[in-house]
Amino acid sequence: MTGKITFSELECGRGKQIGIAAIENPSSLNALTLEMLQQLSARLTEWEKDDQIACVFLHSDHAKAFCAGGDVRALYKAILEAESHKEAGEAGASPESFLTEYFSTEYRCDYQIHQYKKPLIVWGEGIVMGGGIGLYIGASHRVVTPSSMLAMPEISIGMYPDVGGTWFLNQLPPGVGLFLGLTGARVNASDALDLKMADHILLAEHKSAVLEALQAMDWLNMQDADQAVSDCLHEFADSAKREWPPSQMIPYFPQIQAASVGRNLEEICQQILAIDGLGTWLESAKTSLKQGSPISAHICYRQLKAYRDLTLADCFRLELGLSVRCGLLGEFQEGVRARLIDKSGEPTWLFSSVSAVDESVIDDLFAPMWQAAEHPLADLGEESLS
Repeated sequence: MTGKITFSELECGRGKQIGIAAIENPSSLNALTLEMLQQLSARLTEWEKDDQIACVFLHSDHAKAFCAGGDVRALYKAILEAESHKEAGEAGASPESFLTEYFSTEYRCDYQIHQYKKPLIVWGEGIVMGGGIGLYIGASHRVVTPSSMLAMPEISIGMYPDVGGTWFLNQLPPGVGLFLGLTGARVNASDALDLKMADHILLAEHKSAVLEALQAMDWLNMQDADQAVSDCLHEFADSAKREWPPSQMIPYFPQIQAASVGRNLEEICQQILAIDGLGTWLESAKTSLKQGSPISAHICYRQLKAYRDLTLADCFRLELGLSVRCGLLGEFQEGVRARLIDKSGEPTWLFSSVSAVDESVIDDLFAPMWQAAEHPLADLGEESLS
């Protein structure tokens, strides 16, 4: 099944509507293709300009996942095809141009959500990871359900926490963003609320009732639409409290914060691996760090240490160059091949450990690819994206 975004409008009365966007790619846990991102961005632009649209509701009808990220399998195959055409001297997009188009489209859509001028509710039920976090984290109203699981697991496939991760991981309490990026640890609904990565925990079965309540609102005479939507969602929150999952991260919060402070990346990794505790959550986090890409770990460390003061727009500009260079380096292809394509076991990373990584490789990954005026995302931060 080819992924798509389906769109519809719900009538609210008195000429107002709710724009509904549903992610449809269930065979890959709603992974995002280039075409899906293009569809969503275009419709968000239309709805933002349409005076009839009062708010936007982004969700999936598939309870297992809101969105598990970008369609990395398709991306992997497209990179290989582009490389093959280039080597054969055949016509077609180069690997660099394809990567630039995909990631610039994705980041532009993510930025659009951060800057959206109308209430935008994201119903993050089930898996919300990678590119799914990119669609979710910047929304004005972020809903999770008791089954939700948020994560940035890119270290396992040789990438890094992108889709604005340079910005939003730095907004978390000290040390937590670095820990999440280095370990790909999963954040459940209760921890997401405590970390302010989510605004509301609601029951999955209340989605239809929430939409009906939004339809019933008097949008024409509303003084503060964002607050009115928050109040509406809050009315459903009490009935969900009995279903909140037990916190997984918060019990380790002091240890995580202490472990994430050190003289260098190698010391921090050793400290994270030495955190004392029982249970699969912590052990899974440690395993992902041990088995993840050492290059990815270095990228994440530099993102969180050297670029914490960048604006959101500058973070996306930084990440575009990083993502293109990562796609050309080969670490990403190896990670996807081993983890998702061949499923043959552990990837053969370019470096055997964090301590073995040549810092000049990381310097090259962070080096600008374009002059400022020629950057594909040069217009981000301006008043209008149109």
